[in-house]
Amino acid sequence: MPDPRETPAMQQYYRFKRAHPECVLLFRIGDFYELFDDDAVLVSRVLGLTLTQRTEGVPMAGFPFHQLDSYLRRLIAQRIRVAVAEQVQDPNDAKGVIERAVTRVLTPGTLVDESLVEADASCRLAAVCFTEPGDRPRAAVAVADLSTGDFTVFESTYESLVDELTRRSVSELLYADTADGVPPPRIKNLLAALNAVAPSNSVGSTPRPAWEFRLQEAHEALLRQFSVVSLGGFGLGDDDAVVQPAGAAIRYLLQTQQPDESGDAASVRSRRARPLGPLAHLRPPKRDDRAPHVVIDATTIRSLELLRTIRGSGQMGGGGDSEGSLLGVFLGSASSVGGGCSTPMGKRLLRDWLCAPLRDLAAIRARQHAVATLIAGRATATSLSKLLGNVQDIARIAARLALGRALPRDLVALGRSLAQLGAISEALRDAPAFAPHRDQIQSCADRIEPLAHRIIESCVASPPAHLREGGLFKDGFDAALDECRLLERDGATWLTQYQARLVEEHSLAGIKVGYNKVFGYFIELTKAQARSAPATFTRKQTLTGAERYITPELKEFEEKVTTARARAIDREQRLFDDLCTVGCACIEPINRFAAVCAELDVLACFADKAVRRQWVCPELVSEPALSIVQGRHPVLDELLGTSFVPNDAHLASSAPAAAPAAPSLALITGPNMAGKSTFIRQTALLALLAHVGSFVPADSAVIGLTDRIFTRVGASDDLSRGQSTFMVEMNETANIIHNATRDSVVILDEIGRGTSTFDGLSIAWS
Repeated sequence: MPDPRETPAMQQYYRFKRAHPECVLLFRIGDFYELFDDDAVLVSRVLGLTLTQRTEGVPMAGFPFHQLDSYLRRLIAQRIRVAVAEQVQDPNDAKGVIERAVTRVLTPGTLVDESLVEADASCRLAAVCFTEPGDRPRAAVAVADLSTGDFTVFESTYESLVDELTRRSVSELLYADTADGVPPPRIKNLLAALNAVAPSNSVGSTPRPAWEFRLQEAHEALLRQFSVVSLGGFGLGDDDAVVQPAGAAIRYLLQTQQPDESGDAASVRSRRARPLGPLAHLRPPKRDDRAPHVVIDATTIRSLELLRTIRGSGQMGGGGDSEGSLLGVFLGSASSVGGGCSTPMGKRLLRDWLCAPLRDLAAIRARQHAVATLIAGRATATSLSKLLGNVQDIARIAARLALGRALPRDLVALGRSLAQLGAISEALRDAPAFAPHRDQIQSCADRIEPLAHRIIESCVASPPAHLREGGLFKDGFDAALDECRLLERDGATWLTQYQARLVEEHSLAGIKVGYNKVFGYFIELTKAQARSAPATFTRKQTLTGAERYITPELKEFEEKVTTARARAIDREQRLFDDLCTVGCACIEPINRFAAVCAELDVLACFADKAVRRQWVCPELVSEPALSIVQGRHPVLDELLGTSFVPNDAHLASSAPAAAPAAPSLALITGPNMAGKSTFIRQTALLALLAHVGSFVPADSAVIGLTDRIFTRVGASDDLSRGQSTFMVEMNETANIIHNATRDSVVILDEIGRGTSTFDGLSIAWS
């Protein structure tokens, strides 16, 4: 009995599987994606698919091809990497096994498809390389967002690495594999810490060959990707430590977006070429400088519930669980008053701003000035928000264009969004605070507006989801496409017109032009008329009382009409590819316009919130100060409205003269449910909002520039690393003591929970 694994199709399957052993392989067979062997067993268990057998001894599971996105979402949510093998040949043209190719590899940190990644959450990949030996070395890190093209590098201590990766919402971590395949202890500890901070947004880990992290190989990968001879133009030395993780990240992204088909040249040729090559939208690595920002560590992000509540279950990527958090206040969650950001780009930027407040006074005041302008000019603010509401996620659409994954709806959305450029610029014309934004927009106009006009003029208003059935381009846009459509839709009309022309040209009254499924198109003449048939008529069939003929023109029509549908779809694909190529040439200005729209969106959101909830502009001063009059917790201000009781807070030496002398430390006591934790968190949140550039919920506020915000909140343990509640408290407290300065804001809530009362008081006073 022949081995069921030795059939041509299964040999093809195992060739792809050997090329991607770390992935679950979805193998397209007809109208289904099939999985075999261990992949079938795993996916049937994880997704609840029925496990069958292809033949005895070969487990199999599968699902219909049109449900691919649904199953991909569920697999990625389980941190399972997936390789998709598509049929890249028309089955009707196949001689033997159908040609297939692995067209994409999907991992938690490399998602770009709209259906797979949360619109308001970042999907970032990080590569880490330790530059020193030992358990707590310094680390060089590269962080790439394939869905937008952002690419940053930085160096960090081991202790702050968790904070940096958490702040950037990293979804997948690359590290150098070891000889025995076991992750080194420092990687294990890092992942455990990352997932302990945000269990609802767990980070996947991917070992990579150690040679990819070597300096020479990484350096070569960067030079080749960005077509340069030196990295000096990016502010990096050729032997800079961050080159190693950056090069490793580039190699990984290339592998996932341009996978090795491990097979036929025909399979490779059949794939639609990317207009500018792989990763064309990825920007050169930019060193991420933390100096201009307030340091917010992972504990603070969690304790202050900046992005999600501590008890929130959440979804992958952080989308959908912001209700009750500071982020939810601005995103327009169900319990908030009014809307939030209008664009997905603005929502993602808002996350980044909340996790990286400014500490540059001029930059903060520039944001405050912009917000104040929109508060004073409500007509401008309303017009701007309406226009931004018409701008879709053009940053990610540009990435899909560059990666060859754009859909018809992406293209139309891009055209409509870019068409808002002129109106947005005009809306800002009389607002000096937005002069830099308007200059940026105007610098993009020469390249963006012609692209927008071309897309809108050529594409229908309601595009199809895909091009399998055509229907993207308007009638009258392309003569060749119109001809195919005319033949497909109006063949009968052409035949009637052709018959009338034959009657007129040859004086053959009663001539008939018809169609037969067996013989195709024909011209029918009676026996009497057949004696005077024109020389251009070629006899095709003889009947009892008539003769049937064909002419070169009718034969050409027959060939055209029988292939009209296929040629129309093929023509639309070519037109679509051409338009995508034009769009790819404009990726850089599209990204600049996207960045401006995102910033305008967040500033408009800040202004709207300030108007709706009567927030005020805080005064930022360079000396240590924290004086808040009638302050309100921003989240509870949304939930409770006027029922929330405002509070005052006066700390440090720069309190207003009218206020009593303010100490630098306040010890708050009181019974349970008295609001102590609310007041403590409220004070830190208002300080953070002031540094973000937002107005704050208070009657007035004077806040000194802060370098770090520290929190020690609640009682929790970390048993996975052998740390009790007391040890967690002591470690967090030690971190504060060692790193806090006179310019830091520190809040301690329930310090000493794992100790006796007097021990806890002693720790707090220290």
